[in-house]
Amino acid sequence: MRILLFTGKGGVGKTTAAAATATLAAGRGNKTLVVSTDTAHSLADALGVPPSSEPVEAAPGLHLQQVDTQRSLERHWGELRDYAGNVLAELGLDEVTAEEITVLPGAEEILALLELREQARTGRWDVIVVDCAPTAETLRLLALPEALDWHVNRLLPTGRRMLRALSPVIRHVAKVSVPEGEVVSAGERLHRGLLEVRALLTGDDASVRLVLTPEAVVVAEARRTLTSLSLYGYRVDAVIANRVFPAEGADEWRLGWVEAQSRQLAAVHESFAPLPVLTVPYLPAEPVGTAALSDLAARMYGDRDPFARPGVEPPLTFTTDELTLSLPLADRDDLDLARKGDDIIVTAGSYRRVITLPAALARREISSAVLRDGRLRVRFQAGGAK
Repeated sequence: MRILLFTGKGGVGKTTAAAATATLAAGRGNKTLVVSTDTAHSLADALGVPPSSEPVEAAPGLHLQQVDTQRSLERHWGELRDYAGNVLAELGLDEVTAEEITVLPGAEEILALLELREQARTGRWDVIVVDCAPTAETLRLLALPEALDWHVNRLLPTGRRMLRALSPVIRHVAKVSVPEGEVVSAGERLHRGLLEVRALLTGDDASVRLVLTPEAVVVAEARRTLTSLSLYGYRVDAVIANRVFPAEGADEWRLGWVEAQSRQLAAVHESFAPLPVLTVPYLPAEPVGTAALSDLAARMYGDRDPFARPGVEPPLTFTTDELTLSLPLADRDDLDLARKGDDIIVTAGSYRRVITLPAALARREISSAVLRDGRLRVRFQAGGAK
């Protein structure tokens, strides 16, 4: 099963690129599902079909799903939501207000990931295409499973003991209920589910495609996004340059855009090499419906096989004495490395990842750390104990 994620700055056409790729996959005989983690769902609009919370056929072999947050919340997070609602009711909030508050910000995107895992488990699909939220939201979402895992592994055992010891005091002093075992277990299930999602999206059959338009601000954000996706362990296998003005027959106004975009495209090819840069022309009409999307996909991919396994190495690898992390386009001045116990903390710009070292390296001191050719190499003393 091939999994393709599309992201980019808002308004660059990532939904259209995702829908076109899914249409192409189905047209080549693949059983294809296209889903969205973007709260501003527009996949159904691009495909020209009604939205559906369950996979519905939009064209032969092509199925669309837009997650029903409320129903998924009940299925994946029911005990947690009910507990939170009960606590808010005990604090004096009415039932309707308590229910609204318990739908936490970001819950829809998280539930969409869990739904993606459920669909992958069915074995029904050859290709799953994911229309992600704009880059900042996507990065926060994709960083969540590993960050949550770090906290849960350190806090949950202690938290369970503290809850058992303090629950009478909390009930007496705070006058609110303490989470029971099934509530904590629901949180653990959510944690395990998100780890399975991460394993799925960082596996050998998954990759991200960055969509941009050849404009200075958009390209700058795409560069940072490539670094951040690699920091969190996600493979990027292509860049899609969308809405490129054709030079043929350009009047003076459009010629200015052509020249400006040409400069940006040259920078894109240079910056993102060796990744392929797929160029999509500015079309005379909005591509809506499977026929228009099929034509767009043909222009976008040409003779390439967009469903081949990504020819990109995993961003994070370990050897017997070295940790290597791919950080393409990382600025040395924005990079920070720290050691805390068995963890390496890598900060690139405004994004941070905590990497737990394997046992063989956790016992040893760092001997050197070098960023060269877009790769951070952290070497450990040979055979030395920490």
